[in-house]
Amino acid sequence: MIKKRLFAVILCAIMSASVMTGCGKEVDLSESGSNGSTASDTSEVTPPENVDIANFTAPEKGDTIIEMTIKDYGTVKIRLFPEYAEKGVENFVELAKAGYYDGLTFHRVIRDFMIQGGDPMGTGQGGESTWGGEFDGGTDPHLIHVTGALAYANSGSTTTDGSQFYIVTGTGYTSEKLDSYSQYGMAFSDNQKAMYEEYGGAPFLDGNYTVFGQVFDGLDVIFKAQYAATDANDKPLEDVIIESVKVTEYNGEDLKWKLSDYDYDDPAAKDVVNFTAPEKGEKIVNMKIKGYGDVKIKVFPEYAPKAVENFLGHAKDGYYDGLTFHRVINEFMIQGGDPNGDGTGGESIWGGKFDGGKYFNLIHAAGAIAYANSGSTSTNGSQFYIVTGKTYTESEIDDMKSQSSSLTDSAAKVYETAGGTPFLDGNYTVFGQVFEGLDIIFKIQGVDTDDSDKPVEDVVIESVTVEDYDGTEPRWYISDYDGQSADKDDKSSETETSSEAETTSSEADSSSSEASAE
Repeated sequence: MIKKRLFAVILCAIMSASVMTGCGKEVDLSESGSNGSTASDTSEVTPPENVDIANFTAPEKGDTIIEMTIKDYGTVKIRLFPEYAEKGVENFVELAKAGYYDGLTFHRVIRDFMIQGGDPMGTGQGGESTWGGEFDGGTDPHLIHVTGALAYANSGSTTTDGSQFYIVTGTGYTSEKLDSYSQYGMAFSDNQKAMYEEYGGAPFLDGNYTVFGQVFDGLDVIFKAQYAATDANDKPLEDVIIESVKVTEYNGEDLKWKLSDYDYDDPAAKDVVNFTAPEKGEKIVNMKIKGYGDVKIKVFPEYAPKAVENFLGHAKDGYYDGLTFHRVINEFMIQGGDPNGDGTGGESIWGGKFDGGKYFNLIHAAGAIAYANSGSTSTNGSQFYIVTGKTYTESEIDDMKSQSSSLTDSAAKVYETAGGTPFLDGNYTVFGQVFEGLDIIFKIQGVDTDDSDKPVEDVVIESVTVEDYDGTEPRWYISDYDGQSADKDDKSSETETSSEAETTSSEADSSSSEASAE
C-alpha cells in the first residue's frame, strides 16, 4: 500500500489531472489515476535543455519581494522572478497590493509535498486573477519545483492559473531516485538533478505549473505549517491563516535558502506519542471483554479531539456494551463497534459520519486504537479496530522508507521493536493506545474465524467505561506480559498475512458499505 500511495502521488502530479487543481478536482489515490499511463522505455526519455537554474539566485537590493505572514507560524519572505514569469509575478503582486490574500487560509496541506492557499472560498474551487478569470502564466525551465518554490495551482494546464498558489516542501532526492522517474516518461537535466539532490523538492511537477518565486527567509515556517493535522481532504482541522501578504523591497537581508540554515525543530524527528503515559486522574477507557478480561486505553484528545469525544460519548451511553468484535485477522487487527455485528452499521454520537482527521505522530503501533472507515477519515462512525500487526526487520523498514518519506525514524523504530501496521498510517484516525491488557488483544487475534474473518464464537465487548487513571504502571509492549511475544515462532504464513493485510487495507469490507480497517 505504501508503494501504491507513492506511485499514485507521482502519477497524479505528472498527469494533467493536477494534484493542486484550483477547480475542485480530487486527488486520485489509486493507480487508475494514471489515465492509462504506462511505464516508458527509458531509452526514449530525453532530458530537457541543461539551462542554469535561477531559483537560488540572489535578489538585487531594491528588488520587489513578498512578505507573507502566517498567523501563529511566522513570516515568510519570497524572491520573485519577473524575468522568467512576468505575468505570474504581476498577478501575484497586484492581488497582494489589493489585499486579496489577507485573511485567506491554506486550505490544502500535504506533508512532504506542499501547502496550498489563495482561494477566497477556502475549498479549492474559487479564486481568479487580477484581470478576472484565469490567465496563462506559462513555464520556464530556469525555475523548478525545489523546496521553497512558489507556483500557481491549476486545473490541467498553466492556462488555468488564477489566484491559488502553493509553496513546495517536498522531500530529498538521490540521483538514482531521479533516474527512476524515467519509467514514468520523465528525465531531468544535470542542473536540475544537482538542485534536487542538494535542496529537495517535488521534481515530478516540473513543466506543468507556473513557478514564479522562491522562499529565502521563513522556510522553517512553511515546514511547520505542513505538519498541521488535516482531514480526509487534506484540509487543516484548524485554519492555517494567511494574516497578510505585503509587497515590499529587498534590503540586503540574509538569504536562507535551505532548511539547514534555520534553527528548526523538525516535528518528524519527535518521538511517536502513542506511548505517552497518562497523568494520574486523566480520563481513560476500560474495555471489558467477556471471558478475556479488561483492556485499558489511553486516549489523545489533544491530537484527535473529535475522535476521542465520539468514543467517550458512546462509552458513556453504553453504546458498545454487548457488541462484538465482528472481524479478526491474525497479525493485523481486531475490529468491533458495529451494532449490526457484520460491518454494515454504526454511527457517531452526532448521527451519521464524522471526520476525525489524522495526526502524523499517532501511528498504527501494536495496541493502537483507530476508527474504521469507508475510504477516508470523513466516514468515521462507531466502528473501531485495535492493532496487533507484526514487527518489521531492518531491511523491511529500509524498503518502506525508500518508498515513503512519511515513515519517520521514530515510527520506524516503533515498528521494528513493538510492531504494528505501518501501511495504514495516514489513512485512518488513530486516537488511543492500549496500556494494559495488550496480551488479551493478541490472544483474541488467534481465535478461529470463518471465511469473512468473523469469529466462529462471538468475542463480546461486555462493557466500555470511562474511568480516572489510577497511576498503575503502563505496559505498552507485548513483551511486558508474561510469556508473550509480538512475533510468533518462525511462521511460513507471516509474509502472506502481512501481504493480505496490505492488499485489503485500501478496500471496503465486501460484506458492507461501512468502514473497514482491512
